[in-house]
Amino acid sequence: MKRSSSRHSKTPATWADYFTARREQTRVPALERYFAAGAPAPDTPLGEVPMMAMDMETTGLDEQRHAIVSIGLVPFDLRRIRMAQRRYWIVRPPRPLSERSITFHHITHTEIEQAPDLDEILDELLEAMAGHVMVVHYRHIERTFLNAAVKARRGEGIHFPVIDTMSLEARLHRQPLWARFRRWMGRPPASIRLPDSRTRYGLPPYQAHHALIDALATAELLQAQIAHHYRPDTPLSEVWN
Repeated sequence: MKRSSSRHSKTPATWADYFTARREQTRVPALERYFAAGAPAPDTPLGEVPMMAMDMETTGLDEQRHAIVSIGLVPFDLRRIRMAQRRYWIVRPPRPLSERSITFHHITHTEIEQAPDLDEILDELLEAMAGHVMVVHYRHIERTFLNAAVKARRGEGIHFPVIDTMSLEARLHRQPLWARFRRWMGRPPASIRLPDSRTRYGLPPYQAHHALIDALATAELLQAQIAHHYRPDTPLSEVWN
């Protein structure tokens, strides 16, 4: 997060500044508690960062027309994954599920009818997220959808730093000169989908489109990415968004 060049801008210079400002400004108790936990400094070594892998299944890709139907959380660091502390929720979207959506994530009408609205589990979700850097595979789903959902239910949105494993794969396999030359030669770009990214590191295949399993898969992928391309003392600023 960078400060705007405008002298009148009040954009916080760092995530820590943003969290402090939001804690002071919010009128939502759950958000106040979340922001009070703070954000780590950009120079924090990756080996010291508490992380939380997150995955969401949604009814589509447009946060204005679609909604969250499940959320998976898996806390971890570079040494271990804490599956005993995992969290998983199915939540009821404001509109009925489409058959295409059911086919994609396999969450049925019956499960949705019995599920709570996101508002009912939001305090619990924010408490679990607090104090962690979130790790996702494609940040424009989790960060965008959660912001829209919180704003719709509590009147204020939420913005938070993430490490995006898809973005790291793009940096490694799509942005270098050799990768651009391959595309210029008409060769397909390297896939940066979660299963294909895991395959590159010798990680086992998992069932796709289940929020908890995909969160675990994302945590394992980041551990592999750091082990192969970075170091535990690499500063957080080199990999987060």
